Amino acid sequence: MAIDPRHPDASYLSFWREYHMCTLTTPRPDGSPHVVAVGVTYDPEGGERGVARVITNKHSRKVANVLAAGPEGARVAVCQVDKGRWATLEGRATIRTEPDVVADAVARYAARYERTPAPNPDRVVIEIALTRAMGRA
Repeated sequence: MAIDPRHPDASYLSFWREYHMCTLTTPRPDGSPHVVAVGVTYDPEGGERGVARVITNKHSRKVANVLAAGPEGARVAVCQVDKGRWATLEGRATIRTEPDVVADAVARYAARYERTPAPNPDRVVIEIALTRAMGRA
């Protein structure tokens, strides 16, 4: 079921506020999918069509995959599932390193997952400019 990522209905947005681990799918340089478990935050008011964020280490494979896609970023998807409910956000991912952007993403993660991650000088943000949202929440 297609959803406007900028204007999700209340149940879809509520689902993205609950504590759920998610998956992030990035393209490897050979085109095959790399899927990994992550925490994701969703901000429908961010950017032009909404933003999803993943905090991670700058040396991770997922970051390398996004960087390998070039300056326009990589087409990626994040997804979460809970029994019959599911939600997917798709978009173009880029890597953000600015301290204020990283701090904001950490604060959003802490709010959703009810824990603040330990400080990490190598932390970056995979920021996904959304192009599509789907699901049944």
